[in-house]
Amino acid sequence: PNAHPHTTEDGTIAVIHNGIIENYLELKEALRARGHRFASDTDSEVLAHLIEEKYRGNLFQALKEALKEVRGAYAVVAVHKDHQELVAARTVSPLVIGLGEGENFLASDVPALLPYTRRVIFLHDGDLARITREGVVVTDLEGRPVAREAVEVDWTLEAAEKGGFPHYMLKEIYEQPWVLENTLGGRLREEEGDVELGLSLDPKAIDRIHVIACGTASYAGWYGKYLLEALARIPTEWDVASEYRYRDPLADERTLAIAISQSGETIDTLEGLREAKAKGARTLGVINAKGSSITREVEDVLYIHAGPEIGVASTKAYTAMLSAMAMLAVHLGRGRGILSREKARELIREMRKLPRLVEEVLEKRPIIAHLAEKYHQAQDFLFLGRHVQAPTAYEGALKLKEISYIHAEAYPAGEMKHGPIALIDEHLPVVVLATQGPLYEKTLSNIQEVRARGGKVIAIATLGDAGIAKLAQDVLYVPEVHPLLAPIVSVVPLQLLAYEIAVLLGRDVDQPRNLAKSVTVE
Repeated sequence: PNAHPHTTEDGTIAVIHNGIIENYLELKEALRARGHRFASDTDSEVLAHLIEEKYRGNLFQALKEALKEVRGAYAVVAVHKDHQELVAARTVSPLVIGLGEGENFLASDVPALLPYTRRVIFLHDGDLARITREGVVVTDLEGRPVAREAVEVDWTLEAAEKGGFPHYMLKEIYEQPWVLENTLGGRLREEEGDVELGLSLDPKAIDRIHVIACGTASYAGWYGKYLLEALARIPTEWDVASEYRYRDPLADERTLAIAISQSGETIDTLEGLREAKAKGARTLGVINAKGSSITREVEDVLYIHAGPEIGVASTKAYTAMLSAMAMLAVHLGRGRGILSREKARELIREMRKLPRLVEEVLEKRPIIAHLAEKYHQAQDFLFLGRHVQAPTAYEGALKLKEISYIHAEAYPAGEMKHGPIALIDEHLPVVVLATQGPLYEKTLSNIQEVRARGGKVIAIATLGDAGIAKLAQDVLYVPEVHPLLAPIVSVVPLQLLAYEIAVLLGRDVDQPRNLAKSVTVE
């Protein structure tokens, strides 16, 4: 019943839809009150019924009128049994028109079109299109014609799958604004000051949390520990999954075990989860791949909706995991009566900004490429961060190690003088997460310690921070956001820095040596 296409009750109109209709519940209730009967549980079906209500013989006009009532992300296509046409629209979710001889096509991405045509039109946000055998008409949401140039695609099929990017990893870095829309979309309830995650667990039945994960996902778990304790006040332990089950963890029926994994198949994470279950813990998976092993073994799943991630070095799944952990912390904090409605609303408002803020960071790629040129011959790097930015430092170091093969270490910045400071000399680039927050002054002190020993400081700082340039040789500015959400924005320049350095060194960015996308053996 939930499979596409979705139709009206009489089968006259059918739609397919990619994305999330955020206000579908209120639309569905209103449509039911007006006599509509629904066959599925999906948000997509409301589109078919809305179009039916607006239809007066012109399908294109009906779609245009229906979308005025819709909030969310969508690539939607509708057909009517009496019309030889496709009508379509997009906001956030991608949609491409293929132009043929006496035939025209629609797809979410170019590869599907290549067997038929290489002439395509990329629709923009807010575009509507009417497609017939004879041609294509594109307008904005008000019905005003817009010019969208047809382009000739000369990609191979593999290149097309990369969306014209030279590597999957770069494509996935650039997909992060869309991914964040997908992860957050439809879940944020700003007015109520809460998030809707569809979980069955009772927040008040939890006394402690164990977070279990590997690699990049483990740093998302470490970040989650900070937020779960800060916002929900639940004692949270964070474990590398390969160690968790061998330490005889203290878990019981009032423990929530959270397993984080992009693939849902990571064997160490799966075995750690089973250890927690055997001790009676309740289980939650924060997962990307639907139907994966972990999703079949947990009681609740929080899907991150990042889409397929092909590059071995995870990027878009990481930012999606961070945003999922932030939502979970808000949800548990509200459910336990710990987090005030006003504080939750403030965080939710900030979450809504994240896709746009990440887009702003991506625009700084030329600056980051220049830094890569400056530092790509370094033999070692050090990454430093404090509080929620400590996991960001570790993730930045891991990305550089994974794809460039440069030795990189990461530390919480306060630990530097307990040993790592011995590494610092004039040859060592030190990347410091120095965004605005409660520990900003302490981070500046750490930067001064590095400078005093000749280290070269690359600071990730908040836009508008004029003083940081006096302390760091190089500064990468990121937009201001709530300090608890800063890692979601500030990890992006670290991803790009690792990528640009690896490319300059001639590395195989998408398939680095000795690594696999999903680690399914111990």
